[in-house]
Amino acid sequence: MRAIVYAENGPSSVMKLAERAVPKPGPGEVLVRLVRAGVNPTDWKVRAGVSATLTTPEATPGQDGAGVVEEIGEGVTTHIVGQPVWLYMVQHGQAWGTAAEYVTVPAHKAVELAAGASYDLGASLGVPAMTAHRALTSGAVERVAPESFSGLTILVHGGAGAVGNAAIQLAVWAGATVITTVSSAEKAALAKAAGAHHIVNYREGDPAAEIREIAPDGVDQIVEVAPAVNNDLDLAVIANRGTIAIYANNGGDELTLPVRTTFSLNLRYQFLQLYRIEPAQIQAAAEDVAAAVAAGALRVGPEGGVPLHHYRLEETAAAHDAVEAGAVGKVLIDLE
Repeated sequence: MRAIVYAENGPSSVMKLAERAVPKPGPGEVLVRLVRAGVNPTDWKVRAGVSATLTTPEATPGQDGAGVVEEIGEGVTTHIVGQPVWLYMVQHGQAWGTAAEYVTVPAHKAVELAAGASYDLGASLGVPAMTAHRALTSGAVERVAPESFSGLTILVHGGAGAVGNAAIQLAVWAGATVITTVSSAEKAALAKAAGAHHIVNYREGDPAAEIREIAPDGVDQIVEVAPAVNNDLDLAVIANRGTIAIYANNGGDELTLPVRTTFSLNLRYQFLQLYRIEPAQIQAAAEDVAAAVAAGALRVGPEGGVPLHHYRLEETAAAHDAVEAGAVGKVLIDLE
């Protein structure tokens, strides 16, 4: 099979296209033939050594993907050969990821892809959708399902980003009123396609006043991508006993809090990293995301506000560079 490999951490140029043997699934595993692989910021950060150091002779990048089950390992009763699946957190816990024609994964990381759902969508789920799920369930609501957020108002910062987009779509499906912040008319159009009810350009006017006009009692929950720069705004619009769920450090690594103002709001800050949350929370995310896909609630492409950027396997380095440079939308690797 063809696979992208790297033998040292470094820039995208350390990755090479190579021929490797098709792996065999071990007990509890399935072998998947990849049709699409998704590329996320975590992929280039792991490869570059920013968030992980290579400890094996070589590795294949890629956490997310979609394809078809080709072979089933001993003890697996949950899958059948020929079944379309989407994959999540593939390279986490093993050296080989989804930038290859085949990959073996623990069976629970291969989730059935609903009938009618595209491989483009399947490969776009994983890290973004499951991070969004955890951000949404960091407050009073434990599962994302129809009407589970009924009556709540959610503020999603960075609604044109991958996690922000997924958070909008999941929260709308769950019955929330969704406000999102963006920085341009182009990104506003993407957030609108995702289904956001209210869109605020934070570079214009008074975003706090605009959000308060929409939600006079404050927003119940905030999905936060840039806490260092957004915290004053968050404190101005969060409701008493609200939750601010933080999944990234865009805009700065240091966050300073006004203690009295913060504790006077009885609010909760929930920091989260997908790779270190509890297995039960990961399983809940996979189940709820799969249900949203089956219901048609998660979309990519123009209809979902997610521009798609396709690269061939041999162009994986360019795909990583595009994500590192901040490509708007979803970067995918085509494997057939």
